[in-house]
Amino acid sequence: MIKRVRSWWNGADKQETLTISEDNIPQHVAIIMDGNGRWAKRLGLPRIAGHQNGMKAVKRATIAADELGIKYLTMYAFSTENWTRPKEEVDFLMRLPQEFLAIELDELIEKNVRIRMMGQEEHLPSHTINALREAIRLTEHNTGLVLNFAMNYGSRREMTDCVKQIALQVKSGELSAEDITPELIDRHMLTGDMPDPDLLIRTSGELRLSNFMLWQLAYSELWFTDIYWPEFGKKHLLEAVAEYQRRTRRYGGLK
Repeated sequence: MIKRVRSWWNGADKQETLTISEDNIPQHVAIIMDGNGRWAKRLGLPRIAGHQNGMKAVKRATIAADELGIKYLTMYAFSTENWTRPKEEVDFLMRLPQEFLAIELDELIEKNVRIRMMGQEEHLPSHTINALREAIRLTEHNTGLVLNFAMNYGSRREMTDCVKQIALQVKSGELSAEDITPELIDRHMLTGDMPDPDLLIRTSGELRLSNFMLWQLAYSELWFTDIYWPEFGKKHLLEAVAEYQRRTRRYGGLK
């Protein structure tokens, strides 16, 4: 089945009809939510205003993904490198999950969304962890969209921990070196029970992965946009999915 969606951007006089096929919706979409601070600066607002409005974009993207039939949505919420930011900004970012879930959790539960988190709990304040754990507990039996927050996450740390776990299993005799395969590594990653992302979206015009899901993104389609994250809405997700559907995924072959 084909859906035609009219999308407006870059001025009211510019429009394009997007063709979305319901038979080729990406199963897993990952998003690097970038540009909150620059959006705020452009408007003469403090950086925290950008983060607050970015939280609203998280809800818009989640609802749009659910409506499209996307099964997994992974949001890069806070990286292991973000701790180097000013303490006031970090403290504000650590309060956002609690604020977001307090406002939106009931609606997410109603929409059958399941909350997950991947990353290191160490160093996260108790109010952040407690809010996420409660949301995970309350939604653990939901069967709809999986909303996966990458919080205090870094891909190199994830891969290092994965190698350590496998090395210990080899040392104990549980595994041999010959048992180590890409499939085994997959199972030891934090996304071991999830499919790899089909599509990565990054906002704000930056063209890099920033230590995000480096193993899992090996064959993902990448889509970059100049808009800042607080501006991201359903039309931009539709645009990204339409572009994804125009591409042919070859996985190194000659399809």
